Amino acid sequence: MRRISIMLLIILAALQMKAEGEKVDLTPHIHGALRARYERSTVSSENRFQLRNARLTIDGQIARPVDYFLQTDLCDRGKMKILDAWGRLHFSRSLALQAGQFRLPFGTDCFKAPANYVFSNLSFVGSEMNNVRGVGAKITVTPLPRLILEAGAFNPTSIADHSRWCSTLAYAGKAQWTLGYVRIAAGAQTIVPDAIRINSLGASITWTRDRWTVEGEYINKHYTRHRHKAANGYNLWADYRFPVKAGIFNQASVQARVDGMTDHSSGVRDTDGNLLTDHPGRNRITAGATISYLSGPVHCDVRLSFEQYFYRHGHTPASLDDDNKICAELVVRF
Repeated sequence: MRRISIMLLIILAALQMKAEGEKVDLTPHIHGALRARYERSTVSSENRFQLRNARLTIDGQIARPVDYFLQTDLCDRGKMKILDAWGRLHFSRSLALQAGQFRLPFGTDCFKAPANYVFSNLSFVGSEMNNVRGVGAKITVTPLPRLILEAGAFNPTSIADHSRWCSTLAYAGKAQWTLGYVRIAAGAQTIVPDAIRINSLGASITWTRDRWTVEGEYINKHYTRHRHKAANGYNLWADYRFPVKAGIFNQASVQARVDGMTDHSSGVRDTDGNLLTDHPGRNRITAGATISYLSGPVHCDVRLSFEQYFYRHGHTPASLDDDNKICAELVVRF
């Protein structure tokens, strides 16, 4: 609550500022997303309820070239997390500097927010291989209307530790180009979570037209000093939306996904200095259906999905979270 109070004080101070010679709407925009779910394991027949997310975001401007963004999760499976807090200065329409705490500019699936998830869970690529936020700064350049270039430097430490001095930094960069119905993205990232530098390369392609969205993403992670075998991950999915008239609901959609990865390490070392495999190699097939109520900025989804996991010989699920299950969700966003 103390952190939330500080955030609100910053916003109130921003609202009292006056833009010299300009008329700027200083009113902050407040949005939220709530995901309540029920899960049932088809392996053990155990079940549970979760409040998976209670996201709150606040954004706005304090002057024509200056904007800000704050995001917190009031309940991520029972825990509160401060996710994003940054300010951005626009030097021109094609050049901006952003500083604070935010997601490193690398990857595609990881940038989906709970308010616009297509499936109940992110892919392995987006949640386990590349789920990195950092404290730092980045430059965004838009040399062409449909070409976006981003590059930044960040602390190598966790976002929970802003006080440590570091002899090396983490870096990330991404290029995104939109051509008609197709968006192509490619990037690189190098981080040092625990003395071993991890270098990643990734690319994705997204096709969106009318009711269809199809996307594929691939990531390769290389661990320096040969402390762990290189990890590879992929994600391929499709979503088809169509209008309906069913009570209060006015849209429905069906989704399918195939994703997987090889043995993966997040960078944690054992007593001998070798990296631990904290995510064993596995593949997964996900099928789902969603029915929605859409009205302006208000969006309510009722989603049902099934996840089938496939482990290589000798590997077993670490928990029921990583095994076959059915998930039903109610998602409210405003």
